[in-house]
Amino acid sequence: MRTWGTLTAVCLGTFMLLLDVSIAVVALPDMAGALHASLSDLQWVMDGYALALAGLLLGVGAAADILGRRRVHVVGVVLFAAASLACGLASGPQLLVASRVVQGLGAAAMFATTLPIIGAVYQGRQRSTALGVFGAVSGGAAAIGPVLGGLLTEGPGWRWIFWVNLPVSVAAVWLTLRYVPESRGPRSRRVDWAGTATFAVFAGSATYGVIRAGEQGWGERGALVSFLVAAVALLAFVGVERRSAHPMLDLRLLRRPAFVGVMAGAFAFNAAAFGVLPYLSLWLQTLLGMSPVRGGLVFLSLSGASMVVAILGGKLLHGVPARITVGGGLVLIGVGAYCQAVLDAGSTWSALVPGLLLAGVGVGLVSPGIAGAALATVEPERAGMAGGALNTFRQLGYALGIAVFGTVVISRMQDTLPSGAAHALAGGGADALRGRIPERALHTAFAQGLNSASVLAGCVAIGSGLLVLLLVRSPKAPVAEPTTPPKSPAAVSR
Repeated sequence: MRTWGTLTAVCLGTFMLLLDVSIAVVALPDMAGALHASLSDLQWVMDGYALALAGLLLGVGAAADILGRRRVHVVGVVLFAAASLACGLASGPQLLVASRVVQGLGAAAMFATTLPIIGAVYQGRQRSTALGVFGAVSGGAAAIGPVLGGLLTEGPGWRWIFWVNLPVSVAAVWLTLRYVPESRGPRSRRVDWAGTATFAVFAGSATYGVIRAGEQGWGERGALVSFLVAAVALLAFVGVERRSAHPMLDLRLLRRPAFVGVMAGAFAFNAAAFGVLPYLSLWLQTLLGMSPVRGGLVFLSLSGASMVVAILGGKLLHGVPARITVGGGLVLIGVGAYCQAVLDAGSTWSALVPGLLLAGVGVGLVSPGIAGAALATVEPERAGMAGGALNTFRQLGYALGIAVFGTVVISRMQDTLPSGAAHALAGGGADALRGRIPERALHTAFAQGLNSASVLAGCVAIGSGLLVLLLVRSPKAPVAEPTTPPKSPAAVSR
């Protein structure tokens, strides 16, 4: 147990944080009813967590190198547990969203320290085994999330999707304190607080602007101000990173086509593969009348296919260039999204299954290969920076994907429904509209909204897949150039 206690500790934390990315998807209709939440509230329930994770991941990882990785990991688990308790006790959507943001901060502390801890404790064959187990746990969390969320929501209630984290957190803290040795990064490391802050402001403002535009219109003053703040924050981030001696992201990497291609693929991967799922869940439960469990099982066609392909692909596709598996996988995700854009007023859940299965195959190809593709674009001493950037772009893609696709769903609904009815329907309020609007009109509007979102997701995935195939040419690291001190490795998974 002393040998594998460390692995058990970090895998428990990783399982929780990745589970909470997807477990809330099937609980959204129940949350909307219990908290009287609007569509934008539901979007922020998902996005608050993902944005905090994306915006703080690299900065927290650098802080952990200085303060101690075990210490930061434990603080992250405790913070995650406290926020989970607060999520379950939330009496309104604002408190729930705020608690989800704090959850994301705790998740960033766990996520950023997981691989550095594994790298410090295990060597040689043990390290390979540990990374394999870690990858399996990560994939399992993504697969079980919707089903477990459905079981808890339909059973004791949606609040238990958060409270279930509490006993797991206690076990994770105990194991970490007992079995995980303390480790640190190079003494010369410094935390790029300015870069972390400006990037977080950019990500949050851009996402808020998209959600606000979907609610009030693209010309609304609040949306325009948000986009302006995002643009200024992005320019400030670029200026800070160019002048920093210890940047969280060395902008010279953006001169490398392969690095740009992989990061674009990572962003599009989480956006296209997972960004439409919350709205599909609302459609399945509020219009088709499916239970949370049955709704979660529909998504098992995606997560199950991705796990099978990832396991088999690791053996059968060994030696195949990452540009083929990642680029080809993204194209399959795009085709799968197109196959989901076939809904009409009479469609049932079965119409989604072929597209979800095909997208799952694509996810199973991309997930194992994209980490290696990112690491192959940089020198070994920059592996941590590349891994952290990869996770940041993936979570940012997920957050912005949810915001953009929600705006598309509402916009398309408004072609056939009044604005207020479209917002209510997209937010899970179908029951309140029945009797005032014909049932067929509700089904038609939601189906058209989902079709438009799925087509856009397909375009994003296929476009990024072609970009990866075009730009990611060589699996070898480029010739060394002046570097900054290395960043700590960050876990590479969804």
